[in-house]
Amino acid sequence: MNKNDEITSLLSVRNLTKTFIQGPKTLEVLKNASVTLVPGEIVALVGASGSGKSTLLQLLGLLDTPSSGQILIDGQSTLSLSDDKRSDLRRRKIGFVYQFHHLLPQFTALENVMLPLQIMGMSSSEAQKKAFSFLGKLNLQDRADHRPSQLSGGEQQRVAILRALANNPSVLLADEPTGNLDEKTAATVFDEFLSLAKEHKMACLIATHSMGLAHKMDRILYLRQGALYSSP
Repeated sequence: MNKNDEITSLLSVRNLTKTFIQGPKTLEVLKNASVTLVPGEIVALVGASGSGKSTLLQLLGLLDTPSSGQILIDGQSTLSLSDDKRSDLRRRKIGFVYQFHHLLPQFTALENVMLPLQIMGMSSSEAQKKAFSFLGKLNLQDRADHRPSQLSGGEQQRVAILRALANNPSVLLADEPTGNLDEKTAATVFDEFLSLAKEHKMACLIATHSMGLAHKMDRILYLRQGALYSSP
């Protein structure tokens, strides 16, 4: 990678390794994994269950620390950041969508989307205005005052996606974002997800078991035995 790549990339991972100690054994989940994502690029992450996809996403989302290697977010190295600075970078630059929506059940759809905006210091009135506008992107304005239990599975996941996008992060990570939906709903929600990610020119890494969904993305990375490959 040259300096120009570093400037234009939103996510740059170099020789990432993650090991776990299990009694007398050392389990190497990731081995020198490297990848670079540029603005607007949507990349599929494919691998068997237990291959390390979730571990990789947790590391890239700064929710865990690697055993070795470098992670650069929007050109900034995360290696030596304090916990507070990692948390701040994560709030400002990284969005995360999980297979299960993890919406706060006591909050409405609107309030769930407002939350990350308010955490960033936006006033309640401004956060409400922006969150309502975001709900409109997926035709959820009429569901704004509904709590998660009053929404369908597809609607819940749409709200979760909008919540992850609310702060306009540079990097969007998703772990099986439609894996909990039926096939037809999953396809619709996924297409909406890709459209929004492209619109906001984010760098996206999306773990999926579905090769049909993977082939809708710009390219596919395969995770096997802890290493990343560009071909199956």
